[in-house]
Amino acid sequence: MPSVLGLLEERERAARQRVEALQAELREAEAVWERFVIARETVREVLAEPRGGEDVPPVVVAGERPPQVTTALPGSVVPHWQGELAPSVLAPDYRRIMDVLADGSGTCGEAMDCRQLAAALGLEPVPAKVEGVRSKAKRLAARGWLVEERPGLFSVPVARAGGS
Repeated sequence: MPSVLGLLEERERAARQRVEALQAELREAEAVWERFVIARETVREVLAEPRGGEDVPPVVVAGERPPQVTTALPGSVVPHWQGELAPSVLAPDYRRIMDVLADGSGTCGEAMDCRQLAAALGLEPVPAKVEGVRSKAKRLAARGWLVEERPGLFSVPVARAGGS
């Protein structure tokens, strides 16, 4: 006749194996989910870019001021920064990143990494959300709104920090 302790150990071992198998399955499902979230963010960004694949700056005739956009809608294109543009021309998500970097961190011009930015924006610092913030910050840096001091470390240029 088997001992009670032996039976308990056998059931405990079976339960532990099931938990480990479920944890592995959960990790795989989370990885698939994160890839879909990142893919969706990437598709949104690609669709937000102008047709033709590259940004073409507007043609400005000498002595003429370029047309000024006062507000932007979600999903609109991030314009290249020019001396007279204010962050109000940016879509809401981009404007929030600019606000956090300009004055939300406590000191103007202080650099933040994307994990800190995500947390400051009220987002959960999970890889999918951090990657979404990273892609937006990279786009702002590429268009002259932000400076990427080191890879993944963003700030508002000090000369503009007070004006945004």
